[in-house]
Amino acid sequence: MNILIIRNSANPAAFDASMLLCAYLDSQGISHRETETMPLSMESVQDVTTELDIPSFDMVVSLGGDGTMLHSARLVGKHRVPILGINFGHLGFLVNSSEDGVVPIVAAALAGDVVREERANLHIDLINYDDEVIASRFALNELAVTRGELGRVIDFDIRISGDYVMAMRGDGLVVSTATGSTGYALSAGGPLVSPLFKGLIVVPLAPHTLLSRTILTDSSDIVEIDLERNSETREASLFVDGELIVPDERIKRVLVRKSNNPTVVLRYKSKGFYSAISNTFFKVGY
Repeated sequence: MNILIIRNSANPAAFDASMLLCAYLDSQGISHRETETMPLSMESVQDVTTELDIPSFDMVVSLGGDGTMLHSARLVGKHRVPILGINFGHLGFLVNSSEDGVVPIVAAALAGDVVREERANLHIDLINYDDEVIASRFALNELAVTRGELGRVIDFDIRISGDYVMAMRGDGLVVSTATGSTGYALSAGGPLVSPLFKGLIVVPLAPHTLLSRTILTDSSDIVEIDLERNSETREASLFVDGELIVPDERIKRVLVRKSNNPTVVLRYKSKGFYSAISNTFFKVGY
């Protein structure tokens, strides 16, 4: 058994929990490695994944909030190493509560006393003006195409699996997974969607129209976002799971589809999706 511990570098509680966990794993003779969250560029994700040798681990323990969980998912990528998230942050919809203590939770996971869930991810291709794919990204939550540095509204066309859907002007667009439906997509007016849903959720951001609606696609659909109508002074910004993407070239189109590789999430004392919604969004004081 080999465990990777990823902790939020800015969270003292996560650091203390990692020290407790390391002591426990040492006492059980279980090998482990620790690392902290860090900014990840398009190039550095692969470098860090290779340096850590992600496929060599049997489980990842993510100590922080939802942001740390998203960071962990990016590092795991296509390798399907299960991730056990334990909440030491503010919003903890993707992670388990830490109230039982980090050691009992990890011990339960090692004993197989957890629920294993496969969450759909996004595969994102960035295409330049020569119609070449210059970069591909992976997302557990969402892709957000938004207004650029100058703050001007952007124009874009949307096609789904080759069919023209609409032309739009506005602040942008979110393409989300079911997991991401509780994040940016929800704030933009999108629906809460069960994690069993494998399609894409397409949510316009402040569209300059009266007719815009969220679209739920099939799991096999490809969403194409055409940005060609924007001038160089009206460039869009691209965010993948909340992190700004800065490509080397101007982007003409973005293609989004369901990835063939899910993220495997481990749930401790899982009460189900709808209980999590109630506890996270509707509890007193939220």
